[in-house]
Amino acid sequence: MSYVVAIPDMLASAAADVAGIGSSVGAANTAAVGATTGVMAAADDEVSVAIAALFSGHGQAYQAISAQAAAFHDQFLRALTGAGGAYAAAEAANASPLQAAEQEVLAVINAPTNALLGRPLIGNGTDGLAGTGAAGGAGGLLWGNGGNGGSGAAGQAGGAGGAAGLIGTGGAGGMGGAGGGAGGMGGSGGWLLGNGGAGGAGGVGGAGVGGGVGGTGGNAVLFGNGGAGGMGGAGADGAVGAAGTAGTSTSAGGVGGAGWDATAAGVLAATGGDGGDSGGGGAGGDGGAGGAGGHGSALFGAAGANGNGGAGGAGGNPGAPGNGGTGGVGPDAATSGGMGGTGGDPGAVGGGGNSGAAGGAGAVAGASGAAGTIIAGNGGNGGAGGTGYAADGPAGPAIGNGGDGGHGGAGGFYGNGGAGGAGGNSAPGGGNGGNGGTGGDSGAMGSSGGRGGDGGVGTNGGAGGGGGNATSYGTANATGGAGGDGGAGSRGTGGTGGAGGGGGAAQILNGASAATATGGAGGAGGDGNDGGNAGVGGAASTRGTGNVTGGTGGDGGTGSTGNGGSGGDGGNVEVNNDASTVSFVGGAGGHGGDGATDGGAGGDGGRTTIDGAGSRATATGGTGGDGGNGGTGHGGGGGPGGTAINYGAGDAFGGAAGKGGTGVVGGNGGSGGAAYNYGTGNATGADGAAGTDGTTGAGGSGGSAAAASVLNSASTATATSGSGGAGGDGTDGGNGGSGGFAFTFGTGNIIAGVGGDGGTGSTGVGGIGGSGGGADINNGASTVVPQGGAGGHGGDGATDGGAGGAGGFTEIDSSASVLAATGGAGGDGGSGGTGRGGTGGVGGVGINNGSGEAIGGAPGAGGTGAVGGDGGQGGAAYTLNGASTATATGGIGGNGGDGGTANGSNGGNGGAGGYASTTGTGTASAGNGGRGGDGTATVATGGTGGVGGNAHAPAGSPVPGVGGKGGNPGPGGKPGPNGADGIVV
Repeated sequence: MSYVVAIPDMLASAAADVAGIGSSVGAANTAAVGATTGVMAAADDEVSVAIAALFSGHGQAYQAISAQAAAFHDQFLRALTGAGGAYAAAEAANASPLQAAEQEVLAVINAPTNALLGRPLIGNGTDGLAGTGAAGGAGGLLWGNGGNGGSGAAGQAGGAGGAAGLIGTGGAGGMGGAGGGAGGMGGSGGWLLGNGGAGGAGGVGGAGVGGGVGGTGGNAVLFGNGGAGGMGGAGADGAVGAAGTAGTSTSAGGVGGAGWDATAAGVLAATGGDGGDSGGGGAGGDGGAGGAGGHGSALFGAAGANGNGGAGGAGGNPGAPGNGGTGGVGPDAATSGGMGGTGGDPGAVGGGGNSGAAGGAGAVAGASGAAGTIIAGNGGNGGAGGTGYAADGPAGPAIGNGGDGGHGGAGGFYGNGGAGGAGGNSAPGGGNGGNGGTGGDSGAMGSSGGRGGDGGVGTNGGAGGGGGNATSYGTANATGGAGGDGGAGSRGTGGTGGAGGGGGAAQILNGASAATATGGAGGAGGDGNDGGNAGVGGAASTRGTGNVTGGTGGDGGTGSTGNGGSGGDGGNVEVNNDASTVSFVGGAGGHGGDGATDGGAGGDGGRTTIDGAGSRATATGGTGGDGGNGGTGHGGGGGPGGTAINYGAGDAFGGAAGKGGTGVVGGNGGSGGAAYNYGTGNATGADGAAGTDGTTGAGGSGGSAAAASVLNSASTATATSGSGGAGGDGTDGGNGGSGGFAFTFGTGNIIAGVGGDGGTGSTGVGGIGGSGGGADINNGASTVVPQGGAGGHGGDGATDGGAGGAGGFTEIDSSASVLAATGGAGGDGGSGGTGRGGTGGVGGVGINNGSGEAIGGAPGAGGTGAVGGDGGQGGAAYTLNGASTATATGGIGGNGGDGGTANGSNGGNGGAGGYASTTGTGTASAGNGGRGGDGTATVATGGTGGVGGNAHAPAGSPVPGVGGKGGNPGPGGKPGPNGADGIVV
């Protein structure tokens, strides 16, 4: 058989809903009777009368059907109500014997303790009466939950929840009364087992009073979790704005005032005065702070969650806007009536003004006045988040984590976001610090996001909260909230500092706005054994014409026994307005933290993008942060500069690179920022930063330079890439950074970056030179002859010299080009001391897809040393157009370095000649081998000559290179052998 489960309360609720629906439908039918059953004819003709009669008949038929439906509805409602009552009666009859028996047994058990202590042995505490703020009763001594606190009267606090007995849950605190009453505290959990009660919510704010503070969660004792803190009360709505004074015959009405009435003054043909603006709405009340979570148990259990801040109250309505003045009467039939006055604009907040009155009489009727601008109502500021539970308080355990801070409330329509609450500290013996709460976002017409809360102190510090975002659709500034700082990692044995919170983003979405958008700064990393990493800066953007500033990245935390934290990246910047003339710079990267071992890396500079094709503004990437200083280890590397992108007529500049930090081993220099121009302006990549000198160790490497690209075929602008940074000096020299790549789709100049020189090695080897940057043209109409950047020279060394850097490649992509493509020169090898001189750098490759020549770059010479360094190989050359008759010429090999003055110090070998290849019908002329270095000392042998380059020309004329001549010997030595000739391949 089937069973039916019925809940009397739900049936009663459904019956009430059905009754409400019937009342609403009946009221609507009654309101429609007059308009639908007696439709007036539009005119006196027969068609209009017939149409009116037809629609009236439909209305009368609908009313008849509605009456029948109402009768059925009444019958159904009576049946549903009766069923609910019958089920309730049956349930009561079945339950009464069991309830009576239970109450008799409990009465006997609880009688002694009630008489002695006024408290039962078993049973729940009584709830406080609503609206009185009475506290909840205590639970049974052995078993029972505490009673809930009663809600507060207007302006009064809610009652505290009752405490549990040995086993049980504390009662919930009562809600604060309207007018900012505080929420009641949650009751304590059972002495042995049980959770603390939740704190009561704060009351809604009143006039001039913010929302009430949420109640603190109840504490747990031995086993159990602390109760959650109560939510802060919402702020109250603002007051209605006041009406302004009336206008005069020569000025518009004041705020909310009526416009001047020209007819009242007896003036002919005058225009009525403008209506006054409406009064501004009152600011919304602040939301109440969230309540703190309760303490966790001393043995086991977590702290209760903190309550969130209450929402800000809505702003008040505006004052009534003034009506436009009445237009003047025209003096004769040739004069139009006066224009009606314009309706009053609203105040700072609120609805639009009324339409202006109609113009005065005349030959032509005057036009009606325009309606005032409509702006929606506003809200107040978001409430601040509650502070996290602090485990180091008087009632805290020896070891335990701090609670997380509450999140800041979101602002109302015109409000700012509330600040996030700070994370709580851990217990003194150890535990993690609580995380800071996130800042609240601003309203759509607000100006500031809330600041993120700081992380709490702990073995590992808590992370800082992120800043709130700010958005403005109006004309106000938009400022993202700053990220909270990470907490220190210093409790117990110590650990890592907390990460800093990211800054909030800021955006302006009104194209007519001249306001500033500023991203929030990233929070600093917390100090600790290892420093915490910092937060990134907030992004900033605008569709208007004002300034935009990306948020600065936070600085990394200090590492007292380990590494410093990394700096945060700078915030990105974006602008999309053709009329903007401001120069924009991405946010700067934060600096790396200092460390007892290694310094932290600097943060990246922020990217800058200008989207408007008609803009003439300049885009500059943000500066990279400097690396932190190291102790026994490496200095931190400098942060890369930010990228710049421009779609308009302005220039694009890559951001400057950050410097490396000091240390036993010097920090590496940061890379320069890249630049891309899709419009008609120049693109300039930034240089790489030099490596830092090592204090007692190797020097840091130089940073690479960034690319520069012009990406518009109609552009005549210049693409200039940056130079690589030089390597730092040290026991071993640091390597030089690579030069930047340069590219253009246009017809302007192109300049590839040179490689950085290697650093000097005071007791060891010299640093290697950086490679030269490549150069690439992709426009057949260009008349600029491109050339790859030169490689950097190798650094001198006490033992061996550093090798020279390779020359940059050169490529012409367009088959219509007639220009020559010449590879960059290789860098010379550094001088050696007791060892070999550095090898010369390879010459750059020349590649031509047009009809011009391809020429391999010249190589670098070998450095001098006890044994001379080998010469570099000549650059290869390729012509890749089958219809081309041009020559591909490989570079000549570099000469070997001369040997030193010590007996047996031989000369270096000559470099090989460059390879040459053509797919056309021209000549492929490979490079000759380089000459061997001389052996100047007694019995020293000259270096071997370089091998001639190979040639490839299936449809043309291949010419292999000739081997280089061997070097001269020292007294009593032998000359170096000549190099072998190249071959056809």
